[in-house]
Amino acid sequence: MNRRNFLFDSYLGLGGLALLDMLANDAQAATKSADPLLVKPQHHFAKAKRCIFVFMEGGVSQMDTFEHKPLLTKLAGQQMPKADRTVGEIATFSAAPNRIIPPVAAFKQHGQCGKWVSGLLPELATCVDDMAFLHGVKVDNNNHGPAVYHTLTGNQFPGSASIGAWVTYGLGSENRDLPGFIVMGDRRGATIGGAGVWGNGFLPAAYQGTLFRNGSTPIVDLHPRPGTTGEAQRKELDLLNWLNAKHRDQRTNTSELDARIASFELAFRMQAKAPELVDLSGESEATKKMYGLDDAVSEPFGRQCLLARRMVERGVRFVKVLHGAGGDRWDDHGNIGERIPVHCKEVDKPVAGLLKDLKSRGMLDDTLVVWASEMGRTPFDNNLTTDKPGRDHNQYGLVVWMAGGGIKKGVTFGDTDELSVRAAGEEVPVRDVHATLLHLLGLNQNRLTFLHAGRYKKLTDIGGRVISEVLA
Repeated sequence: MNRRNFLFDSYLGLGGLALLDMLANDAQAATKSADPLLVKPQHHFAKAKRCIFVFMEGGVSQMDTFEHKPLLTKLAGQQMPKADRTVGEIATFSAAPNRIIPPVAAFKQHGQCGKWVSGLLPELATCVDDMAFLHGVKVDNNNHGPAVYHTLTGNQFPGSASIGAWVTYGLGSENRDLPGFIVMGDRRGATIGGAGVWGNGFLPAAYQGTLFRNGSTPIVDLHPRPGTTGEAQRKELDLLNWLNAKHRDQRTNTSELDARIASFELAFRMQAKAPELVDLSGESEATKKMYGLDDAVSEPFGRQCLLARRMVERGVRFVKVLHGAGGDRWDDHGNIGERIPVHCKEVDKPVAGLLKDLKSRGMLDDTLVVWASEMGRTPFDNNLTTDKPGRDHNQYGLVVWMAGGGIKKGVTFGDTDELSVRAAGEEVPVRDVHATLLHLLGLNQNRLTFLHAGRYKKLTDIGGRVISEVLA
């Protein structure tokens, strides 16, 4: 190739690159005015239009809640044999000196489906005919941080989009005056992973969750400054939006700025709507009692669950309700005889009240409720010297249940072995749970994608199986 041809080809090549960049900029400019939270059609018909995801942080003990394993009582205090088909901590700890720990409370069968439930959850036991249980769910890490990320974002590592962000990205929001994705935090502190577990990750920033704090002021600076009129605020906001839009239109990759502009407008509208949302004075005493607001132990989480119902009632697409923080998480390595009953009492009546309230209002048919944690627990304890034993982490033993729109009522899918270590048959990877959740909301996991770093990303990554056995 001579110099003239080289320069000619290079010129055309650079010109082509420039043209592609110009076209991309034009395309982005054309979509900047579009509202990212406009309601979008489902990929296929589905009953569920919204989701409440209750997350128990710390690793709920399955054999003390929803898994009846009589052999644990029979073999209490004995050495557990090494767990088959396990790796890492579970394999190591099960081979080390240990003792089998029996359930904290006795189990009984409930409902027409005959589901076994611990006596620590008497209120949830009355709802089993509306639930579908998934046993032997596996996450890919036995440590809290990666397991929380895996359960709530589909990836062990920070930086991926959370489930709520994906759902809001796929369906938009039905309410223009409230966020499409709201997170109800635990009053006692932040969750492991922080805001990353409800973040937008690589999705546009408009789809990240909005944290509501406990109390009458769920969002800081929600109320206008004293003496500020609505008209003056509107003028200030119009000026700020004009300056931000002018700055944005000269640039590319403005996802975060677009989200900030939209958040200013949303905050302005929320000043009128959010105070009414968090004001529970209009709820009947019977409703408050149903959620456990008459008991100091269950009142905090009961308030969160009642607010979750009020949010979906007003068109919020996805609500994540968090329970457990710091030393009050479900991470019970010791003293399970005292700790687990407290955890259960904190959530039993509130979650059961949520299901019953939604059902009585005719909302359970189109609202999907999901219960999950980041892992299960071991049936044994390696500390042989304490008289207050506990349970260690178990990435193979997570129990998830779903209720509401599109769920087959009163069914159980999967099971663990006789000692509740891992799946008795084929394990259920957590990506299957994610695929099923999306399907129930009318979203196809393979169509719900986003191009990032040269690859189409999705919640289920390499793909999950929709668990048809729990679909109505």
